[in-house]
Amino acid sequence: MFLVVGLGNPGRQYQGNRHNVGFRVVEQLAARAGMSSPREKYGAELYETVLGGERVILCKPMEFMNVSGQAVRQVAGFHKIPAAQTIVVHDELDVPFGRLKLAAGGGAGGHNGIRSIISDLGTPDFARVRVGVDRPPPNWQGADYVLANFTGAEQKQLPELIDLAADAVEEIISRGLPAAMNRFNQKPKKPGGDA
Repeated sequence: MFLVVGLGNPGRQYQGNRHNVGFRVVEQLAARAGMSSPREKYGAELYETVLGGERVILCKPMEFMNVSGQAVRQVAGFHKIPAAQTIVVHDELDVPFGRLKLAAGGGAGGHNGIRSIISDLGTPDFARVRVGVDRPPPNWQGADYVLANFTGAEQKQLPELIDLAADAVEEIISRGLPAAMNRFNQKPKKPGGDA
């Protein structure tokens, strides 16, 4: 069984934020599986489905970003899912918009949701699907930038990027992280472009 965690902040006012792209990827995976209504448990919205022939829990922690790990720890603990079979999808400032960077382990990189999960799971050794949102403009603080909505131009390309991230999650589950990293890290596809 796999646990797929999409990071974001609960509440209507955060829905379009860059920081909530993880939520949108989990919602896309749920929609692909024909699921529209999550159940609420352990401080999270959960969908249970099958992806790539494996049972999967899709999880949106419904506490704020900096305490996301609490829900992740409870869901993983109840279902006995190890960190090695946990995939976290989150926004990433150090990756250009329209690109993905898949990784295993590593530090939090300044991301409060990742820091919380590392702290609550007691290990950094889970897969990450880092969805590029690009660096903020020179006059923006990182925190303000990720809590702002995508631009109009980005909004047009966002569905393709969310689809790409959902594909990456499914690839990790069905073929393993090394194969997924080879496909999505070495040959990044930019929405609306050829490369």
